[in-house]
Amino acid sequence: MRIIVIGGGVAGAAAALAMRLIGAAVTVYEARADPGGEVGSFVSLAANGLRGLEALGCAEAVRRSGFDVPRQRMRGSGGLLIGDVPRGRRSADPLISVTLMRARLVTALREAAADAGAVFRFGDRAVGADPATGEVAFASGLRDRADLVVAADGIWSVLRGVLDADAPVPEYAGLYTVSGVSQGVATDPGVFDLTLAGAGAFIHVRAGDEVWWAAQIDERAEPEREGVADAEWTRRAAAAFADEAVPSRLVAATARLHRPVVHHVLDEVPVWHRGRIVLIGDAAHPVGAGQGASMAIEDAVALAGAVASAPVPEALDAYAAQRRPRIRKVIRTAEDNRGAKRAGPAARRAREFMMRLFVPLVYERATGWLYDHRPALPERKVADAAAPQSD
Repeated sequence: MRIIVIGGGVAGAAAALAMRLIGAAVTVYEARADPGGEVGSFVSLAANGLRGLEALGCAEAVRRSGFDVPRQRMRGSGGLLIGDVPRGRRSADPLISVTLMRARLVTALREAAADAGAVFRFGDRAVGADPATGEVAFASGLRDRADLVVAADGIWSVLRGVLDADAPVPEYAGLYTVSGVSQGVATDPGVFDLTLAGAGAFIHVRAGDEVWWAAQIDERAEPEREGVADAEWTRRAAAAFADEAVPSRLVAATARLHRPVVHHVLDEVPVWHRGRIVLIGDAAHPVGAGQGASMAIEDAVALAGAVASAPVPEALDAYAAQRRPRIRKVIRTAEDNRGAKRAGPAARRAREFMMRLFVPLVYERATGWLYDHRPALPERKVADAAAPQSD
C-alpha cells in the first residue's frame, strides 16, 4: 500500500511513522520550504500521548528532547493555591508528563519516520484532491496518487473542504497567546504552574536555567498580528497580568518572545473521510485542553491500526467510529477550560472557591479516563519505501 500524508507537523509526522511501521510506503508533503526553524512555543505530552509514542517506538527520543514535569499547580488571583495534582497522569502512573518545544517534537517524529523509510518533500502545498482516485494536486503543478491520502494539514485544512463543501470553518475563540522565555527568575523545577487570573490564564514551567511562559489573554476582538512589534506583545501580556506577582516578574524578565498565536475553534466536522482521503489531528478536530499533540499521536496510531486490519473503506469507517466518542469528550473538556480562562472577576472567584473544595477530592477521578488510554499498533513490518508517482 502507498500512502500520501499532507502536512509534516505532529499529526503528519506521527502518521508517516505509524504507516511505515505497518508496512506501507509513505510520502509526506509539507508546505513549509524550511523543515527546521521554530514551530510554535512549548507543548506537553500527557501519559496517553507518551503511550502513543511508545507504540511508535520513539518515546525515549522525544523524552530526550524535553524534560519531565511531574506536578501541576493551579492558582487563582494573587497566587492563591487552588490545587496541586499530578501533571497529565494519575498519581500512581510512573509515566511522567514531558514538556518540550513543539519544534523539537516535530523534529523527533520526522527523524523517526525518515529513519523508518518515509520520504519527506518540503515546499509544496496541496491545493486539491480526488477522493475517488487518491490523486492530490499541488501548487507547483505536481500531481501524485496513492491508495490512501492522510490529510494532516491542520485547522485551516484544504482537504477538509474537498471532503465536504459545507464543512465548518475556523472561528476566533476569544483568546490569543503571547509566549516567551525568561531568565533570572527563580521558580520551582518539575512544576507546571497554571494561574487563572488577570485577563485569562498564565502558564510557566522551569526549563533548566530558563523559565518558559505563556499568557493566554481573553480578548473579544481578534488581534491584528502583522507588523506588531515584540515590545507591544510583551506590553499586552504585562498589562493582562499586572496584578499577579510571578507572571509580572516573568514577563518583565523576557529574553525572547515567540510568535503570538491566535486561537480558533471549529464546529464538529461531520465528514472525516470519503473515498481514499481521511482527516486526522487538527484537520478533523482541534481539541485544546493541552491535548492537541497527544490526540494527534493517538489518531496516527489508531488510523494505522485500522488500515493494517481492513481494506481502506472499512478501515476508515472503523477509525472514525473508534475516535469520535473520545474526541467529543476531550472537546467538551477543552470548552470547560476555555470558559475558565474567559471568566470575569466574579465568576472567577466563584470558580476558585469551588475548585479549592473539589480538586483534592475529584480531580483524578474526573481526568483519569483521559490519561488511561493505551494506543497500540499491530506487529511491526516495515517495508521498502516507494517513490512518488507523478506527472
